[in-house]
This record gives sequence, C-alpha cells and structure tokens, in this order.
Amino acid sequence: MERSLSLELVRITETAALSAARWMGRGKKEEADEAATKGMRDVFNTIPIKGTVVIGEGEMDEAPMLYIGEKLGTGYGPRVDIAVDPLEGTNIVAAGMWNALTVLAIAEHGNLLHAPDMYMDKIAVGPEAVGQIDINAPIIDNLRAVAKAKNKDVEDLVVTILYRERHEKILQEIRDSGARIKLIHDGDVSAAISTAFDHTGIDIMLGSGGAPEGVLAAVALKCLGGELQGKLLPQTEEEIIRCKRMGINDINSVLMMEDIVKGEDAFFAATGVTDGELLKGVQYKGDIATTHSVVMRAKSGTLRFIEGKHSLQKKFELATSL
Repeated sequence: MERSLSLELVRITETAALSAARWMGRGKKEEADEAATKGMRDVFNTIPIKGTVVIGEGEMDEAPMLYIGEKLGTGYGPRVDIAVDPLEGTNIVAAGMWNALTVLAIAEHGNLLHAPDMYMDKIAVGPEAVGQIDINAPIIDNLRAVAKAKNKDVEDLVVTILYRERHEKILQEIRDSGARIKLIHDGDVSAAISTAFDHTGIDIMLGSGGAPEGVLAAVALKCLGGELQGKLLPQTEEEIIRCKRMGINDINSVLMMEDIVKGEDAFFAATGVTDGELLKGVQYKGDIATTHSVVMRAKSGTLRFIEGKHSLQKKFELATSL
C-alpha cells in the first residue's frame, strides 16, 4: 500500500466528521450516523483502491449503512480490506458528550479479522505494557503487571471501562485492587487507543464491547506499538453459527494481535466529532470549520496529528458542481 493513502484516509474521516457534527446535541443519533455514513462513502469512492468492507454497520439490505461486503474505492489500486465506524459514539453526538469519532482502518486484502457484530471481551494497553497482559488472568494480576511495566503502583493506575451493568463484578475487582477507574458511556475505540498516549492518563482498558470496534482499536494499537487481546462472546446459537460462517471455529480462543490484524502494514485514521482526550471536535465559525484528526501507519510507525481548516462554501460549490 502506498504511503500517500494516509492523507486520503484523513479526507474521508474529516468529511464524515463535518457531516455528523452538525447534529451534536440534537438528540437524533440516526440522522447523525446517516450523515457521517454518506460523507464517508462519497469520499471513499474517490480513493484509488479496490476496497471491500469487512467490518461495517450491517448487512447488504441495511442501507444506507456501510455494509459488510460493500465495494469502495475507484476500483483501481491496491486491493484492501476496510473496517469502518462512520460515527463511533452515535449516542455521544446525540447528547453532545465527549469522545465521538469518525473512524476507519485498512489493511491488505485478507489481513483483517471478519469480526461478527457481537460482544467481545477486551483488554488493551499501550507500548510499555506489551507482552505483560493476559485476558484469561485475574484482573488483579493484569493490573499488577501493567503497574510494574509502567513503573507505577497499582493505586496510580487509571482503568477505563464502559459503564454497563454487566461490568459490576469487574468494577468491584478493580476497586478492591485500589486502582482508579474512568467510566465511559460509549466509545471504547477511543478508550483503547488512549492507553498508548501518556497525556490521556489512561493505563489500561478492560471489559466487553463490540467486536467490530475491537478490530478498529487493534489496528490503531498495532500502528502505535500497543496490544489488544480479545475473546468473542456470542450470546445465542445464531451468533455462534455466524462466527463459524466467518471462519471463527473456536469461539473460546483468545484473539491476539496477529489474529485480528495480520501482516506488517495497516493504516488507521480518525477525526474528532466532539471534544475528547485524544482529539478535539469539529468547530464552526462562519464559513470555516476546523477539524482535528490522527492518522497512523503500522509499517513505518508514523503518527500524524492533523488540524484541518475547511471552507464550507467552497466545499458546497465543489459538491454541487459534480
């Protein structure tokens, strides 16, 4: 894959963010998601790739979502697998809260896990704690291992976890350890990525969330030198069958980084929709909109934060002339 793809990918997440941010705080998550999806699809189809969505928002009959199996790109260029979440945090945007992102990842064809849309148990850390975690180990053992790797006391750690009833037992174990907790209502892709940045103050992410989001987070952490481990948590016989149909025969196996994103190369891009620890949200002033994005590549280890200034009038004129 060409390195020039990195800036093309940012164009996609920027457009989706600009489209979704207009809905912030208006209580209409479906409208925000649909706007982000349309913006993402429109720009994707100008990018010189032969792309197939392997992590999307639904099946083919669930348009207008970017569905699994959808072809994106011009049809010329490298053949790639695409993972997308046009709006990670639809509820966040609807309520005007923190940490909503537009997110995508790409890898060479056949290198991304075709994760079914179900729960996945996850543990994620940044570079300092790589090789020190074990999703099957007790919570306290993982916390002690991460604390040792980061030269901290367990009491100094910050653990982030989705605020869900299903996590009550894990929360109690974390509290019993003395570690601190940061609860989030949505957005565990952002939470996982934040473990790789000291300025976020987050040391480890635990708990269950969406499996597709786990793939997106794993690509980002691969680029950043971090680690995510996962275990699928099918809730029904239908979900078990779906796992097997997607090539996952042992649903109890631990999915390591190489199981989730193979090969040496992958790209990840995200743009903030609302303000968060990692990225600022879209800001509007008159005819100008400002975006804050991150793009990274696994092969080179390059990480870029990009602030974009967008003339909304010129974008409108360009769109209406096509």
